[in-house]
Amino acid sequence: MRSGFIAEVVLTFVFLLVIFGSTSEKAPKGFAGISIGLSLVLIHLVGIPITGTSVNPARSLGPALIVGGTALYQLWLFWVAPIIGGVLAAAVWRLLE
Repeated sequence: MRSGFIAEVVLTFVFLLVIFGSTSEKAPKGFAGISIGLSLVLIHLVGIPITGTSVNPARSLGPALIVGGTALYQLWLFWVAPIIGGVLAAAVWRLLE
């Protein structure tokens, strides 16, 4: 559970930093989709063996409701960790911007 929590926080953090950087006014126009898409692929390649990868709380809700049981018990991780990762990424982006 601990490694899954850390992985989701870090992967969400990285993903949101890529999104912030790609959509920044300083970034070249028209390339955001490429960098965001490639980073999401890399995040999934790294995260699937650890947690199945969420980095999006809404994506975790549907499967957990259908599967039930342990998936519902662990759903908190897939909501709390991405929110923490997102808040950290926003704070770091503010400092770097």
